[in-house]
Amino acid sequence: MNPGRPAPTVPPPEPPGLASVLERNIRALEERRRREEKEASREEKLAAAITRFTGSMRFVYLHLALVAAWVAVNVGVIPGVPRFDPTFVILATAASVEAIFLSTFVLISQNRQAAIAERRAELDLQISLLAEHEITRTLGLVSAMAQKMGVEESADPELHELKQNVAPEAVLDELQAEENPSHKRRS
Repeated sequence: MNPGRPAPTVPPPEPPGLASVLERNIRALEERRRREEKEASREEKLAAAITRFTGSMRFVYLHLALVAAWVAVNVGVIPGVPRFDPTFVILATAASVEAIFLSTFVLISQNRQAAIAERRAELDLQISLLAEHEITRTLGLVSAMAQKMGVEESADPELHELKQNVAPEAVLDELQAEENPSHKRRS
């Protein structure tokens, strides 16, 4: 690249800040997340804390140290400390019970996160449906203006189709029919 010539592409200018609507939306979503965390039951909070800890490297290191010490004691590597589980049955039992409880805590946390994700997906769907309706309405108004001004594109047959409102239930039926061809489509 020639040092005297500018680069063929230029990064876009940095915006002076976020749009006020975007800032408001971010604050509203953050407030909602804080409220949901606050409204969680004591059991849900406990399960989330346990899941966070068990998903950390500190948990791995702690278990590594405990199991290594257990094995070292019970194979007789540490002199003066009596062996208490030479067949490792107690270790295996403790690990199995721990796994049962840990998987339950993880499932509780996942269920809570799935419920939150479902609410957010429903919000996304509602916003998308509203945006689709607004765009369809705007397209109709712009098309009418273009037609009145004599713009050739206003006669495009695809434009007429785009101005039609979308029925979400019809789209869902079509998607379900695609997933399961034996599913009968509603008329």
